[in-house]
Amino acid sequence: MRGQHSLLRSTATTVATVLLVFQLILIAATVNYVMLPMGRRSADDLAALLVLSAQTWVELPPGTRKDFELELARKHQFMLFDDGTPLPPREMFLPYLTLLDRALSARTGEDISIKTTEFETVWFWAEIHTGGRMIRIGFPKERLNIDPPRMLLLALAATVILTLFTALVLARRITRPLAHFSLAAERIGEGGIPESFPETGIRELSGLAATFNQMALQVRELLANRTTLLAGISHDLRTPLARMRLALEMLPAHTDPKLVARLRHDVDEMNQLVGEFLALSRELHKETPQQIDLDGILKELAENARDEGALVEYRSSGEALTSVGAMSLRRILTNLIGNAVRYGANAMVTMTLDVATDDAVIRILDRGPGIPAHELENVFHPFYRLEASRSSATGGSGLGLAIARQLADSNGWKIELLPRPGGGTEARLTIPLGAKA
Repeated sequence: MRGQHSLLRSTATTVATVLLVFQLILIAATVNYVMLPMGRRSADDLAALLVLSAQTWVELPPGTRKDFELELARKHQFMLFDDGTPLPPREMFLPYLTLLDRALSARTGEDISIKTTEFETVWFWAEIHTGGRMIRIGFPKERLNIDPPRMLLLALAATVILTLFTALVLARRITRPLAHFSLAAERIGEGGIPESFPETGIRELSGLAATFNQMALQVRELLANRTTLLAGISHDLRTPLARMRLALEMLPAHTDPKLVARLRHDVDEMNQLVGEFLALSRELHKETPQQIDLDGILKELAENARDEGALVEYRSSGEALTSVGAMSLRRILTNLIGNAVRYGANAMVTMTLDVATDDAVIRILDRGPGIPAHELENVFHPFYRLEASRSSATGGSGLGLAIARQLADSNGWKIELLPRPGGGTEARLTIPLGAKA
């Protein structure tokens, strides 16, 4: 339905959002209380070493400065120059360099900003004024051994992927059993009996499975008892009906013919009602599909109706082979055509067939008085009739559409009654095409 989302999507979105917010808070706390203090301490230590190296170089005798420069390069990867040539401002953004700027400025009392040069590799330079000289001392980028942008990108990507994966796993563990329960409940609604669910695993789901299995067993027993009860009633009723029929045949010849005919009609009507009771009570299973031509069946049923004097038209749309339950389909269509003819005000009944990739739609349209909108579903209830007199002359027993709906549900089809534009009723049967030739 519009505006609704699946439980899997809603659960996954909620869990993913919560986990992402948690991860962002965790990253912010780690940066503020762990990485930033460590970065400040590291920058302060490096600034102290740079300033000390520059001061020591100035204070050494000129003859020993070369050895000191080699020692700095070997142990600390420092390069030191007594050079006053200015370098361009730094363009590279690196949070650690900002911390190093502050540490150097605090130690020297001057505003120092790290400069950069790039030849074969990137070098960072600090210009320190000491002993009346400007000493340029630097170190390569590799000495820092850090790449914050890549690190943050990797951490963010890992957080997003792991969060989404965790959310999907958790949501699926919750929604998958519920989806199975939904399908099983739908099958029960169609008249089928689902398989029992395993009563193991998570305690709440296990309890739900046990309750559902008990409910399915009770439904199975209820259907079986209903069938047994009505079958017994049918047997008990047909026995006296048979005796009544025999008694009618043995009546004296001078008995009123009208009375005999009326009694025979009553017996036949009672026998028909008993048969309909059995059809309604029978536990219907999905009929084994077989390959048939929908167009051929509709053409045959239209011809049969015309042979009985009904006004029925069907314009053939060509061969439409598909795999369905033939007996159920014939019974449903016979009922719908009979209703359209009976209540169609002696007007032409039109039958159409539309076959698409996913389903086949059969429409039976009449020009009768129509059915009020609030009664379109009620007429599918057993024994429900719009005409309250219960006379067979003005309507059936009220079981035909109930049987048609039960047959459609058991085969996975959809049957519905709709108002027809211009007056009348449209009976629509939609058959999903699971296997088309």
